[in-house]
Amino acid sequence: MPRAVRFADVAMARPKCAGLDAVTKLAHFAIVTYLVEPAALRAHIPERFELVTVPTRSGQRGLISVVPFEDRDFTSAVFPAPRFRFGQTNYRAYVRDVETDTPAVWFFGTVLDSWTVAIPRHLWRLPWHHGRMEFDCELESGLYGRYRVETSSRWASARLELAQTGDEQFTHVGFPDAATAFAVLTHPLKGVYRRRDNELGSYDVWHDRLEVKPAACLSARFDLLDRLGLVSFERQARPYSVLVQPETEFTIYLPPRRLGPTAENG
Repeated sequence: MPRAVRFADVAMARPKCAGLDAVTKLAHFAIVTYLVEPAALRAHIPERFELVTVPTRSGQRGLISVVPFEDRDFTSAVFPAPRFRFGQTNYRAYVRDVETDTPAVWFFGTVLDSWTVAIPRHLWRLPWHHGRMEFDCELESGLYGRYRVETSSRWASARLELAQTGDEQFTHVGFPDAATAFAVLTHPLKGVYRRRDNELGSYDVWHDRLEVKPAACLSARFDLLDRLGLVSFERQARPYSVLVQPETEFTIYLPPRRLGPTAENG
């Protein structure tokens, strides 16, 4: 079981921006989390990263999440620059970097609905992929009566439909308490991944405390999760937790860093 954590334990002041750092407003931000077999997850993640697991009736389970949102006003944090708007979906697992003893999320990859995907994909060798995303959302009094997003992508096509009534509960089974689940699921500020040249890479983000609210999953289909053997299509409509927020702001610190070479697991 994860040790008890409070938001103050993981929060930090916003680092000063410089150089290539970027800021963006995220709309229709969702975190759809699943419990997965640790052995299945371990096969995709280098040994440097320890899996975050929670106890269940069936044994320990790892945590992965699908995070769709729409970037609005993505731009330089330092200089006057063009502003971009595009859909994005991150596929990630919750881990701890044992070399630095810091929480992180392992990125299986990202789908980006923009020609600008070529920059992180080719310049920095990030595992980012092009796709087409369509949001169909209806928001009233801070709640989603309708939240639908569909992604067409050779790498990770997806469909997701959520809704809120205000009666949904924040799931934290397996965590010491709701505060710990909130801190772990919503506030990792370090992303790690296997670059397209098979080296490890990392980059940091910053955001304030999220104001997410629980939502109900009406339907879900994530091709990547089934293909990786992590969550079958049959189980995808029953996530562990669903959290949404109509709008928030992130800072992304660039360029990414190399962490060194890695061997494939398996």
